[in-house]
Amino acid sequence: MSTLAFQFEEITARELKPELYELDGISRAAVEAHYKLYEGYVNKRNEILAKLDGIDLASANQVYSDIRALKVELSFAIGGIKNHEIYFEHLGGGGGDPDGLIGELIRRDFGAAADWRADLKATGMAARGWAWTAYDWDEGRLFNYLGDAQNTFPIWNATPLIALDVYEHAYFLDYQTDRASYINAFFDNLDWRVVDDWVSKYQIPR
Repeated sequence: MSTLAFQFEEITARELKPELYELDGISRAAVEAHYKLYEGYVNKRNEILAKLDGIDLASANQVYSDIRALKVELSFAIGGIKNHEIYFEHLGGGGGDPDGLIGELIRRDFGAAADWRADLKATGMAARGWAWTAYDWDEGRLFNYLGDAQNTFPIWNATPLIALDVYEHAYFLDYQTDRASYINAFFDNLDWRVVDDWVSKYQIPR
């Protein structure tokens, strides 16, 4: 049985900005290896959606069925795409304390940039995969959220503005098991202009 829900177009991986090959404390080799994983998520998204086209919907079962397996892994692949596109896009800057629109939001909701940074770093140290700073549209404020995988613990009606990848693949080439130093390097390379553009684009109130 075919369904219009699975008629789709293939997507391609976004190219990296040149600045990502010259990061402070995150090597070109690490970025290139990391980017290959992102490309893999894009390819798997396309592959899974192609398999869903024409799947037998009548065989759906929560214990095991083809549609269950494909839908679960689709959420993982798409999560991997979206998380990494935020991650790569907002690196390549000079780090430091945020100013502009995002700086206003962080100071309003965390008290100070240092308190936000400490909380996000601790969240990243506690996570198995990701830590995000996101704006919760229901509560009207920023929170730092934890994710153990590409598709775990999503917060509905929240917009991620900062995505910190803490999977080992993000830092092992440069730091081996020293995740804390990698997180410091992540902060040092944030491009606050990009985050400010997102705050403006999404019309997040301050």
